Order: sequence, then structure tokens, then C-alpha cells
Amino acid sequence: MKRVENLITTLTGILSARVVTTPLGEVSEVHVLTRSDMQPKQVVRNIESALMAQLGFKIDHRKISVAQTADVRPIEALHEEAISERAKRRVVVFRSLEVRPAERPQRVQVRVKLAFGDKDAQADEVGTDTTRNRIEAAARAAAACLDTLLPDNSIALEGAQIIDAFDRKFVLVAVHGLGGREAQLLTGTCEIRESAERSAVLAVLDATNRWVDARR
Repeated sequence: MKRVENLITTLTGILSARVVTTPLGEVSEVHVLTRSDMQPKQVVRNIESALMAQLGFKIDHRKISVAQTADVRPIEALHEEAISERAKRRVVVFRSLEVRPAERPQRVQVRVKLAFGDKDAQADEVGTDTTRNRIEAAARAAAACLDTLLPDNSIALEGAQIIDAFDRKFVLVAVHGLGGREAQLLTGTCEIRESAERSAVLAVLDATNRWVDARR
């Protein structure tokens, strides 16, 4: 009766099916599980029609039982929800990064956007167009955003640099965090993959996330 079960599960709205047979191989029961938006009577009629049309098999509608479950969403929707929930649990969320030429020659403007809870912050920093100054500008902008998002605390960048370790390049940052009377030097790192500026922002978040979380 595997063919019967396989056919039934191809019908719209049916999530699973199980066929129970007698010792003589006759169908005694058909149990199906459907979505909550399906009408049981319509499901039974669909099963009867499909079995007759595809297999030439006639079944008494009284042998078909229909159970319903809560709404089942596509895996894509569940994946998006999981990402959203993880983002909500994060202390500070990285929104965006823009690096573009500044008005003065040989300089760049770095814009960073961060979010904390229901608040957003944006900061712009300008630096000379060298790798070191670009990562420092990105890190300063990230620290400035955090300083705006956390009005009861103070955050300032001490410095940022690129280091080599394990045959890879990382951005290392040091940030001063001041909360009440307590001052701490916080450090964070991030491997350079997409861009050094992006890694600088992520390194600042790496340095400060636990510190910020302790002050929520």
C-alpha cells in the first residue's frame, strides 16, 4: 500500500498519510495529516478521486480519517525568522557601511550605521586615503555610533591597526569604555575578508558587545 500513501501525500495540503490494512491486504483505515486551512470533507473527496483516477482503487469515505496541524510555513520563512530572532538577541546590530571619496582630495569619508534595540545611529568620519587611516576612520565612526546609542556610557577609540597571524590578516582595535566610575580598555579583532573597513567596524563590536550587554 506504499503506492497509495505516496499518491495521497502528493495532494494539496496533505502533510503525511498512513494506510492500515487487514491480514488479507485490504485497506481498513487511511489516516492523513493536513494543514489547518484544509476542509476535511474536501480532503476526503480529493483522496477518493485521486485513488480512483490514478490507481483505479475505490475506497469507502468512512475509512478515511483526517487530522489537522497548526499552520506549517515554508522553510524559507522559518529561516528568515531564525535570523531575525538571532539579530534581536545581539546587543548591537551592524546596519551598513559606506566608503566614498571626500570633498578634499586624497581623503575618504566613512559612514557607519548601527542599531541598538529600537534606536539607530549614524556617524561619519573623514581620513586620508591610506589603508591604516581608512580602518581608523571606520573604527572611529563605529565608536561614535555606540557613544550615541548608549547615552549613559562613553565609548572612544584608542586605536586600530592591521596585524598578521596564522597566515591571515586581522584588524585589531582598542576602545575605551566608561560606564559610571568604571573605565575599561576593551579590545576586539576581526579577520579581513570583505574589506578592511568592514572588519574594523566588526572589531569594534567584538570589543564592546559584552561590555554593552552588561549595561543593558
